[in-house]
Amino acid sequence: MNGIEDFQKIGKDNFDATVKSFGEVNKSFQAIATEVTDYSKKAFEESTATFEKLVGAKSVEQAVEIQTDFAKKAYENYVGQASKIGEMYVDLAKEIYKPVEDVLAKKA
Repeated sequence: MNGIEDFQKIGKDNFDATVKSFGEVNKSFQAIATEVTDYSKKAFEESTATFEKLVGAKSVEQAVEIQTDFAKKAYENYVGQASKIGEMYVDLAKEIYKPVEDVLAKKA
């Protein structure tokens, strides 16, 4: 009887770890999607504001300066955002593995 109970406990522990892992994955993907949406909205707003500035430019030099400033800022924002999203994916991978690691630690 002990073998069957042990087998059932292992099955239950594995199932619980899987469910917990899926819950963490879901939360992490929601956070990543929110972050990407916020970034996209901000980038669109900045693009629109830059376009309005370009329309109001009094000279070609001023237009080039506006465009250069926009390109520099957009690049910096993109690199920062890509870094942040990358960190979120690393955290996601850690969270996915944590329940499995816990089950393996119990078995050892």
